[in-house]
Amino acid sequence: MSKVNWGIIGCGNVTEKKSGPAFNKVANSSLVAVMRRDAEKAADYAQRHGVGTWYSDADELMADNRINAIYIATPPASHTPYAITALGKGFNVYVEKPVTRNAAEARQIAEAVKQHPNQKLTVAHYRRGLPMFLKVKQLLESKLIGDVRTVQIRMWKSHRPGSAVDVVSNWRVHPELSGGGYFHDLAPHQLDLMLLYFGEPERYFGFSLNQGGNTPADDHVSGQILFKNGVVVNGSWCFNVAENQITDSCEIVGTKGKITFPFFGTFINWKTDDDEQTLNFTHPENIQHPMIEKIVAYFNGEGPNPCSIDEAILLMDILDAFTGK
Repeated sequence: MSKVNWGIIGCGNVTEKKSGPAFNKVANSSLVAVMRRDAEKAADYAQRHGVGTWYSDADELMADNRINAIYIATPPASHTPYAITALGKGFNVYVEKPVTRNAAEARQIAEAVKQHPNQKLTVAHYRRGLPMFLKVKQLLESKLIGDVRTVQIRMWKSHRPGSAVDVVSNWRVHPELSGGGYFHDLAPHQLDLMLLYFGEPERYFGFSLNQGGNTPADDHVSGQILFKNGVVVNGSWCFNVAENQITDSCEIVGTKGKITFPFFGTFINWKTDDDEQTLNFTHPENIQHPMIEKIVAYFNGEGPNPCSIDEAILLMDILDAFTGK
């Protein structure tokens, strides 16, 4: 296998622990250089993480001839131009989720992938690589709870009032940067797992609104998916409930019982007529580590694409349908 030498575009918070350190922990992988528009922050990141080179300009990073793969971890508004440019310059590409602000932009990336058949691109739906969520898949396939009838997703969070500066600096609540609000940040993890578990959807629809008016983004989203296998998913995302109503729950109900788990927690519970158990898990120190292992193998021709742009387009189509875009 050849060495995958990475450059990060956008070495912000998401790369501090979730992903950045893992690039040096995976065999045949090395983090060579990082980039952030704020030169001081880029230099600080490089110093703290033992990265030898930093840049404040993405074009300069992509001119570094030691690099052969790009990880794009900027806000979604810049994913499309960076991905298209990187593919055009001959790099393999790993793009954070959500892959873009909307499905139309994701299709632009897909077209660029087609135009550069020697390059590869993967999207960071990394929960599909974690043992906890793969265990859920195994339990479903074993028919532990029989035939699945309905899935209930609830992601409810409170609005914590902050200063006007907090709202201004938080790109996640500015649709022109993120595509939406916290729904666009969190729901891709949840809905991607639904696609992994239940396959191809037949139809999907929903609505969104800004109930609280605390940020420019909608803070309440409701959506439904009917899968071709007859499974019905109901999702509720609300980011302005009382503190005592904060919820992160997925309930998968079948003809023989129910599986329950949090998307951002570490346990699975199941209950049938004959049994009730809870399994606890410990996620990897760097939660994207298993995904990055699969990506390095894919980039080196040693495994399948762990999440293609076409899979990400379907997810973005669902997000668009839920939010009326």
